[in-house]
Amino acid sequence: MYAKGEVSYQALPLPDRVSLPDDLALAAVQGFLAELRKRHSVRDFATTPVPEAVIATAIAAAGTAPSGANHQPWHFVAIADAGLKARVRAAAEDEERAFYAGGAGDEWLAALEPIGTGVDKPHLTDAPWLIVVFAQRWGMTTDGRRYKNYYVPESVGIATGFLIAALHRAGLSMLTHTPNPMKFLNVMCGRPDSEKPVMILVVGHAAEGATVPAAAKRKKALGEIMTVLR
Repeated sequence: MYAKGEVSYQALPLPDRVSLPDDLALAAVQGFLAELRKRHSVRDFATTPVPEAVIATAIAAAGTAPSGANHQPWHFVAIADAGLKARVRAAAEDEERAFYAGGAGDEWLAALEPIGTGVDKPHLTDAPWLIVVFAQRWGMTTDGRRYKNYYVPESVGIATGFLIAALHRAGLSMLTHTPNPMKFLNVMCGRPDSEKPVMILVVGHAAEGATVPAAAKRKKALGEIMTVLR
């Protein structure tokens, strides 16, 4: 990040104006909706390699997201190393054992039952890539001063949404995994205490015979998620 006081407000002409006639706008967004409806959370991954350039470009797309004060309070650690993936899996499964042994509570476990989740997480080692998403509580300027980040959960959530959409556009499958607690990821990924691990994105190609839980395809109708005030 630039040093404090190095940048001041300057208005620039809009560099990339994107505008479509109403009919083309509707067709475009309908096409995007149709594409997103093909996105599925997958737990069965092939070991087929995925080029690093694909992952890097998807993360670059995430980096275009808007953020509080444009501080961009995110960091993405892409893991392909088999040994490190195995350590992540072992630590995550340790946390899951405590979770399913009662740490989650009966209500939470009942909510997860239709999804078919459990302690074993083979996808963490089968998939070619794990992307660990970190939220930065604060950052450092180029001259070594600490600064506060704003709207961190909102900013990181938007960027992660961009990332998921980009990975799907690349023809990849993924799964969001959130072991709780996740502090072990700071140590394994070499990230500072100022960053909070938010989730692991498991990324790769779906295995032959991959399945998804039927309950996961039950989506709320538009009328349940949208209110229009005219």
